[in-house]
Amino acid sequence: MSNSHAARDIDTSRPHSARMYDYYLGGKDHFDVDKQAAEMVAGAYPGIFVCARENRAFMHRATRVLAREHGIRQWLDIGTGIPTEPNLHQVAQTVVPDARVVYADNDPLVLKYAERLMRSTSQGRTTYIEADVNDPQSLLDAPELTEVLDLSKPVALSLNALMHFVTDEQDPYGIVGRLLDVFPSGSALALSHCTPDFDPPTWQKVTDIYTNAGTPVQFRSRKDVARFFDGLELLDPGITVGHRWRSDAADGGADTTTTATDAEVSLWTGLAIKP
Repeated sequence: MSNSHAARDIDTSRPHSARMYDYYLGGKDHFDVDKQAAEMVAGAYPGIFVCARENRAFMHRATRVLAREHGIRQWLDIGTGIPTEPNLHQVAQTVVPDARVVYADNDPLVLKYAERLMRSTSQGRTTYIEADVNDPQSLLDAPELTEVLDLSKPVALSLNALMHFVTDEQDPYGIVGRLLDVFPSGSALALSHCTPDFDPPTWQKVTDIYTNAGTPVQFRSRKDVARFFDGLELLDPGITVGHRWRSDAADGGADTTTTATDAEVSLWTGLAIKP
């Protein structure tokens, strides 16, 4: 396993978004403080469990589409979270066994379990970098990145349920642009982002819970999510609610909850190619 920083102590005094997400997915790699905060969110927004599953399902489908239809063989997945099978590299390597994936996260608990992300096919390769999306340059400067990825060839930037943890004061659009700038034509952006569009009062409650727990969030409208894709060529069906994005069987739609409502999912998703 590779990482560019020594592991930090795991802070169990306050909840962490990655561990709360693990709880939403039914995982076991969280602490009581995370469970308590996650249950507060679920009390305000029972759809959070559907939202988390649909976010994961979108990642699976977007990865398969890029591998099958667009020749992508390399991924940079930021905000990886606690490993939940199938992980991105497992999905990609099922389609293209030589796929290479770099994972990045800033939670030391994710680092603890990162060996699960290292189980690559013999033809492909994976690594893990402990890094914060708010410091994209340190991530781009990490030697592990170019040890695994060839930046002269297309790379898919995977930002699933991450950018709503980057507030406008932290320059979210500039961060995504800085990351995409180093990738060549033919690269891709796969992004999902929670939204208040379908139930603003509920999402204000969710915002308050996260903020009061020490995790600033900014859930964005469809218009604001669309800005992340400026200058890119969106693939059909464009920016849409997660369970509606390529939910047909040909794209692996069996892993989506087709009976869910837009308000339950409350997740804008999109996939685009860099011209």
